[in-house]
Amino acid sequence: MKAIKTPLEGCFILEPNVLRDNRGYFVETFNENTFREATGISAHFVQDNQSFSSRHVLRGLHYQTGEHAQAKLIRVLTGSVWDVAVDLRPESPTYGQYYGVELSADNMLQFYIPRGFAHGFVVLSDTATFFYKCDNFFHKTAEAGVSYRDPELAIDWPVLSHELLVSERDQNLPNLAQATPVW
Repeated sequence: MKAIKTPLEGCFILEPNVLRDNRGYFVETFNENTFREATGISAHFVQDNQSFSSRHVLRGLHYQTGEHAQAKLIRVLTGSVWDVAVDLRPESPTYGQYYGVELSADNMLQFYIPRGFAHGFVVLSDTATFFYKCDNFFHKTAEAGVSYRDPELAIDWPVLSHELLVSERDQNLPNLAQATPVW
């Protein structure tokens, strides 16, 4: 596994070793020891989540607050998405900045997002199956979010705004300046 640092401290793109032959491929998608050696991060994941979405569905930007904050290891099983992390750590020099990466079944890249970040994605293919590991359990009372269209974040989504399919909840999330603090 190759870990590629992003401009946001603690976020990594992970490129797994894929063994291919005439039968198909084999890939180890997670190994705690390999992950720690590649990133320097000791992660213990406790919950797996999976979603299925259609073209132009945008989910996010979501996060958990306080002691329920979650780090995530994300990958796409089918299709393609543009995945975004937004730094919400008030003490961070990259507070309020985002990083986006295309994750797909073809490129097999994974995106590690530490605690203290909001997360969202938009589907680029006809459909996508999205999978992620969390290092903390979901708690409804700790659920929070930031608007995907916050002008201060200025996220350059690769889909025209009038084509996006967004839940009512996500359409009504506050801008970063009004959002619930992550800590």
